[in-house]
Amino acid sequence: MTATRLTEGVPLPSFTGLDHTGETRSSDEFSSSKVVIYFYPKAFTPGCTTESCDFRDRHEFFAAQGYEILGISPDSPERLTDFRAEHDLPFDLISDPDHSIAEAFAAWGEKKNYGKVYMGIIRSTFVVADGVVESAYYNVRAKGHAERISKELPNSSDVPGGGDTGT
Repeated sequence: MTATRLTEGVPLPSFTGLDHTGETRSSDEFSSSKVVIYFYPKAFTPGCTTESCDFRDRHEFFAAQGYEILGISPDSPERLTDFRAEHDLPFDLISDPDHSIAEAFAAWGEKKNYGKVYMGIIRSTFVVADGVVESAYYNVRAKGHAERISKELPNSSDVPGGGDTGT
């Protein structure tokens, strides 16, 4: 069964998982802060690498807006450590091997590829402030998505560059 998609104004779903260092992370850490959470299918694949590097390249902009970035995939913490190091990702990655976190965000579901139907991660991103979803994006394209979100953040025009990092 697929969970109901998140919409603006709903509470941040509860979750717990291991990050790339093996430390336990939970949704409780973000109940009074701002975070951009993105789900991606698999580290080191072309689309996931592109998306993660786009978030890396806009990290300073998001930080200036007060947002942390958090990537979540089914990869093991060890694989996430390697992925983070190889691509100089300045934010945390969380392992979701049983896809329970993705299910809580409705980012796990039926997908089609070359006529084959299977269950997997639905590339999705959530902008959260003070434990409440500000924006939810499903079935996003890897390339250019981080830029789109940076331009749609509240008050992005108040930050030098207006959400545009020039890349």
